Amino acid sequence: MKFEDVISQFNEIFIDVLEDDDIVLSRETTAADVEEWDSLNHIQLVVEIERHFKVKFTSMEIQSFKNVGEMCDAVVTKLQ
Repeated sequence: MKFEDVISQFNEIFIDVLEDDDIVLSRETTAADVEEWDSLNHIQLVVEIERHFKVKFTSMEIQSFKNVGEMCDAVVTKLQ
């Protein structure tokens, strides 16, 4: 699966979890860029991403993500 496909699916997950139809993710998007993306919602987002793509992140991976692009890259790598 390509990065573009993954980020598109991420965008749908973010819209659903954060209940905000106006979210448009880019590689550089961080929690600071999305008003509803707080620490509790971050957990929900990770769980939904793992469920959707049938992958599992380690706690070290989750802590290391600096932006949406890094999360997408991790999914692409796990799906290869």
